[in-house]
Amino acid sequence: MPQHSIHAVTASAAAAALVCLAAVGTTPSSAAPAPARSTGRPSPAAPRFVPGACPKTPEPVEALSDAKCGFLEVPENRSHPDSRTIKLAVARIPAASDKPAAEPVVFMAGGPGADTFDDIPFLIDSGLNKDRELIVMAQRGNLHDQPNLACPEVDRFNEKAVGLGYDAPQAQQIMLKAVTDCRARLVADGVDLSAYNSTENAADFADLRKALDIPQWNVYGYSYGSNLALTYLRLHPEGIRSFAIDSVAPPQDLTLPWGWAGAAEGIHNIFEACAAQPACKDRYPDLPRLLTEQVRKLEAHPLTLNVMPPDGGKPVKTVLDGGALLNLIVAFTPRPKDMPAALDELSKGNPKRFAQARAAGSVQKVGEFAHGLTNSIACGEWAPGHSESDVLKAGRKAFPGWPDTVLAQAPQLPFQYPMCGIWNVPDHAAVQRVPTVSSVPALVVSGTFDVKTGASLARGVTRNLSRSTAIQVPGIGHWVVAQSPCAQSVLASFFANPTAPDTRCVDDLQPQPFTIIPK
Repeated sequence: MPQHSIHAVTASAAAAALVCLAAVGTTPSSAAPAPARSTGRPSPAAPRFVPGACPKTPEPVEALSDAKCGFLEVPENRSHPDSRTIKLAVARIPAASDKPAAEPVVFMAGGPGADTFDDIPFLIDSGLNKDRELIVMAQRGNLHDQPNLACPEVDRFNEKAVGLGYDAPQAQQIMLKAVTDCRARLVADGVDLSAYNSTENAADFADLRKALDIPQWNVYGYSYGSNLALTYLRLHPEGIRSFAIDSVAPPQDLTLPWGWAGAAEGIHNIFEACAAQPACKDRYPDLPRLLTEQVRKLEAHPLTLNVMPPDGGKPVKTVLDGGALLNLIVAFTPRPKDMPAALDELSKGNPKRFAQARAAGSVQKVGEFAHGLTNSIACGEWAPGHSESDVLKAGRKAFPGWPDTVLAQAPQLPFQYPMCGIWNVPDHAAVQRVPTVSSVPALVVSGTFDVKTGASLARGVTRNLSRSTAIQVPGIGHWVVAQSPCAQSVLASFFANPTAPDTRCVDDLQPQPFTIIPK
């Protein structure tokens, strides 16, 4: 997946821990926890915040120059009394206002595994710290944490993958070798892979609020961060003043087959929006047929090209097949407004837009994405209870007539089931796939062009949030607030008045005009 999303090119609790965590996950939040049995061993050290220097980010983040930073120290595995301590990077970014509101905003990033600190400029530009302090914490295992569950082995595979078929046996072989090597290295370093799950992740944020001595705060999460935020609200509702989620990935629905429904909904909405614009409809009269034709054609006869990456450099061997085409669309490359034009050009023998987007993958930020966290969550929470045949069945339902070789791989998660066989973390699904029921004021934001987490998924969430406001922003894809001034306005209004936000700006919104190229 692109970095700001619920994705990864690859993709949790220990078996003994699973029983304990399942009890937590299925018990109402108001119930008192059962007393722990004495083991005669010391309990893990109490969580604490330790001030320190802000991390040195790969790209400069201006907001960190005024931030107060440090580490949250927590047990790696709360169910193990002798668990080691891990450190999670935290930044407290002051409000731009001279008279900020008392309750800060805490941010939960997408991924899982994306660099949270890389999102800070988008958050600042979206006004998240305009009137309130903004608190950012790298989810356990991310860049700037100790340990960091990066997999440079997988990044280096991704650099090579652009020259291979998306679902080719050779790609699978090399990917599985990279995952095997990464897992072996992390385990040799003492990492308990079973402890990197959404339950522990949510507990980290609960501990952060207490460690910072914050009575109440406001929560905002997008993509996987929405999944985490819902888990956090369900398990740790204390101290949450208001709760906003964006590009929703509901815990009760998130499985590997589920990705096909989201892709189909987003693509359908983009094509319907084109059909509603006379110029687009006239120029591109049958986009569903055109996409199906191109996926079939490229899967049967892949293009092998030498392509210069978009940011320059030497041309690289680039293979464009049906699977690559679909996954580029899911990754919003090219952008939705350019998709009809790109498909039309492709059908006429000009694959430049898609080929350059594919070639961009040959340049990876090696070591910045925590593929280890992705795999622990995907394999422990999304994969269980389903099989590769379920993924294929869901793909056939979403895109009838497409080649099975394309539909056999969950969007943006190729070879996930074989990888999970290697990653080997316990089944955490029963603990995680639980709806969140709450009366905390909530805002649920979706974009109609979201090809990762379809906009309709929000309905199942809002039914269980009794004081929720839901908006759909036309013509916007994944991570709506970062792209839509209207959504930014609604979010600010919501934090100011959680039970009655001003949503009027949404009423007159329309998707922007699509790119029209000459015939």
